[in-house]
Amino acid sequence: MSDDTSQDDTQGERIRVLLVDDQALLRQSFQRLLELEDPAIEVVGAAADGLEALAAVERLNHADRLPQVVLMDARMPRMDGVEATAQIRARYPTVHVVMLTTFDDDEIVFNVVRAGAQGYLLKDVTAAELVAAIRAARRGESPLQPRVAAKLVAHFAQQPVPLQAPTTSTPLEDAAVGELTDREREILRLVAQGASNREIGEALFITEGTVKNHVSNILNKLALRDRTQAALWAHEHGLA
Repeated sequence: MSDDTSQDDTQGERIRVLLVDDQALLRQSFQRLLELEDPAIEVVGAAADGLEALAAVERLNHADRLPQVVLMDARMPRMDGVEATAQIRARYPTVHVVMLTTFDDDEIVFNVVRAGAQGYLLKDVTAAELVAAIRAARRGESPLQPRVAAKLVAHFAQQPVPLQAPTTSTPLEDAAVGELTDREREILRLVAQGASNREIGEALFITEGTVKNHVSNILNKLALRDRTQAALWAHEHGLA
């Protein structure tokens, strides 16, 4: 899940994190764990449900402390993590959301990804894996545990028709596909399989920086906001 730290452009950068969980003890535990594991991670706030999370993001934004990564629980009272993720991503597209939950439920996984979450982790991750996921999300990558990624791949493989797109592509979508170079299509396929920049670089014998540039070009050409959307797009258009 983690990338080579020697080429991690988030090294040395302070990363602002908002914790969202309905259990106070877990919020306190995660804050302490992150502070001990990586002093560069700064927990700038905490919330007990989705409504509090939205209020916290707005408050922090006004204070020029907008969180860069939100660790979000899935099931909470008043507003759950799926709805909160969708609203945060709609209002603050630069904020990356990583779902951190005890629920390994197919429907939750798919709904969270559709809502715009950058990644999905179960609460049995190690401290090192959690820090690596936060840094990956900050870089714009999509941290998924292998079994979660396997669920997504298996689900898409079983879909007879696109999940959200019409059964026939539009001229605009066809044009977007045509704009991708062969290399970009190759990288998009690997992104759809959940590969990190490092893994893609190793597979194609190119640097992580080159991969990052290609991914950025792909997102721009397809008018997508992040790698998760790119993976969904690739599966829906038969490029995965």
